[in-house]
Amino acid sequence: MKLFTLFLMMTLALVYMKSRLFSFRAQTASDYAGLGPAISLRDHLNGEILSEGLIYGPNGRVTNSFVAKMVGQWEGNKGTLSEAFTYSNGKQQNRKWFLTMGNDNRFTATADDIVGEATGEVSGATIRMDYTIVLPEDSGGHKLNVTDWLYLTESGVIMNRSEMRKFGLKVAELVATMRPQ
Repeated sequence: MKLFTLFLMMTLALVYMKSRLFSFRAQTASDYAGLGPAISLRDHLNGEILSEGLIYGPNGRVTNSFVAKMVGQWEGNKGTLSEAFTYSNGKQQNRKWFLTMGNDNRFTATADDIVGEATGEVSGATIRMDYTIVLPEDSGGHKLNVTDWLYLTESGVIMNRSEMRKFGLKVAELVATMRPQ
């Protein structure tokens, strides 16, 4: 029994280390400092933006796709990003982010379907944001923890990759492009 317990503890420790050191969630904004073109919330999330993306379920298969029209507006260190999504299943969704730039390239954001405040950081060609989202009731109303990364490419297109987790387990992933319209 002791051997089994030791094996189980070692296995759990390895799984934890892998998730913290060698995975999507292990990235930090400082990993991208000085790499690629510098991204700016005020510049790259400003004006009309077209986004197209895919949503993957827990089994890795595409469960939905979407097109979103976005409009970013800034006044000083405060901005809004209005999003109008049309999903392949015919559903539509609107969200409006309220963003506030802080010190040291950090920022906060709120939206109606976000629990509390999202926190983020800009570094090099990337933006990282962490938050808890509440899904619409017709999608189960679940609260999911989201890690959201935006990567600015040399051509000016932003690649968005997000992982959504519940109880620490990945339940969905989003991959999308964002470009000026």
